[in-house]
Amino acid sequence: MKASERAEPVDRTGRHSGPDRARRRPDVPRGAFTAADGILVVDKPQGLTSHDVVGATRRLAATRKVGHAGTLDPMATGLLLLGIGRATRFLTYLVGADKTYEATVRLGVETTTEDADGQIVAARGCRIEDVPEARLQEALTALTGPIQQVPSAVSAIKVDGVRAYQRVRDGQDVELQARPVTIHELRLTAESRKAIVEADGAFSDGPDVVEAVDIDILVSCSSGTYVRALARDLGRALGCGAHLTALRRTAVGPFDIDEAHTLADLSAQVETDASNPEPHGVTTLPLEEVARRCFERLSLTEDEARALRYGQPLDAEVLERGEAPESRRLQASAKTAEQRVVAGFAPGGRLVALLRHQGPRARPVLVLDPA
Repeated sequence: MKASERAEPVDRTGRHSGPDRARRRPDVPRGAFTAADGILVVDKPQGLTSHDVVGATRRLAATRKVGHAGTLDPMATGLLLLGIGRATRFLTYLVGADKTYEATVRLGVETTTEDADGQIVAARGCRIEDVPEARLQEALTALTGPIQQVPSAVSAIKVDGVRAYQRVRDGQDVELQARPVTIHELRLTAESRKAIVEADGAFSDGPDVVEAVDIDILVSCSSGTYVRALARDLGRALGCGAHLTALRRTAVGPFDIDEAHTLADLSAQVETDASNPEPHGVTTLPLEEVARRCFERLSLTEDEARALRYGQPLDAEVLERGEAPESRRLQASAKTAEQRVVAGFAPGGRLVALLRHQGPRARPVLVLDPA
């Protein structure tokens, strides 16, 4: 299913007008037993903030110790990684993973927020014959690879201690500096579609109805990429303006949307668990499994494992024994030696610590099995 197939009706201001757009907090049952430490892969629904999902999961998992890696806007759906218990400390090393999205971009209309939640500020219009596939692909190719991207002005980036989106809401002009990101893949996934946008009242000197073009794209990118900024830049390159109307995250590092649970799935699991004589809580991915999928694996000797349990560093040479992660998709884009994270496992297979190369040493940055 394409991202656009999850989109709701659009009103004349360019915003979604479906009933689910109203902010709502999910009604979920409380778990009968505290969930085990681990990662939970959730399919976030439209209309909820990432924090809403964290709040619901705290109730489902019967613990306050829940965090998330990689925020999704309320408009967006898809994969959200949650850490339960000790796994919240793990999230720091997962947030930088590469990500994959399905998105729908509307060509010919611009909004204040560069997505469907904003007010229309320009509507030049666009016809399918104006943007043949060859021209679209050329523009997409120009945005592929290492690029300098100016984040959306309504992003959460802080400017002098204040979030950029708050400054925009206060009527301030915000100009953010371009940042390096990498677009690994950017391509069309379906034929272009005609869209009619009712815009009467949105601006005084333009038509009441504007013809636009919707396109579906797949985006595989480094952490820190703003997909709505890609939509904005694509519209500028084509000379018609554009904004994002639907966004679904389908992968984070080695985690895929096919393994994600909806809040309804988790609620059903909790209700079933409550009637179990021996409840075990919401099922999570154990940290050992997550580490094997995300990081290089280092098999430790007993002495090395003991040293790490006490927070002591090892000689950097031990990192040469690291084995590739089980997943074909690595944790993130190419890292320097100092940024590389390696998971150290004791002889019995227990995860002891995450290590990084620091000078002549391999130092534990997170000890998960302390002495």
